[in-house]
Amino acid sequence: MVVKQELENLGLKHLHVIMGEAELSKQPSVKQMQQLNSRLLQLGFELLDDQKKKQIEKIKNLLIKKVQTGNVEEHFSITEFLTNALHKDYSYLSRLFSEVEGTTVEQYFILQKTEKVKELLVYGEQNLSEISYRLGYSSVAHLSAQFKKVTGLTPSHFKKLGNPQRKSLDAL
Repeated sequence: MVVKQELENLGLKHLHVIMGEAELSKQPSVKQMQQLNSRLLQLGFELLDDQKKKQIEKIKNLLIKKVQTGNVEEHFSITEFLTNALHKDYSYLSRLFSEVEGTTVEQYFILQKTEKVKELLVYGEQNLSEISYRLGYSSVAHLSAQFKKVTGLTPSHFKKLGNPQRKSLDAL
């Protein structure tokens, strides 16, 4: 809604605005693009006009959505998932992601899952066994080992701290 409003304020007609994407009816002037970029930055958004960045955002959004649903199968394949969703060769997507983000797609996915584990631990509505099942871990031990590797804490210790040390999704 914010992006739609800013487009209208600048007199830019849009065909549609969907989370992460806006399609304009005609090419804006350089001045309009600068104004839009400035306004979006003030509001905490970033204008992505580079195709590589757009592809990276699509990858991130797909992985975030997958983790947030809490429905990750045990033998979930990032390769198949992204290839099917984006209709692009995974080696290209993986190389592009690593080049732009400085980390692998797999590591990014692990960070997303770790943040989801933190969220679920803080809410306290599920035990570790249920959490590990929902997020596709083969066992509680696997979840615990990965959690400790990323955070330096065991899930139990994290929960006892009672201080949610969570990062926002866009900070990952």
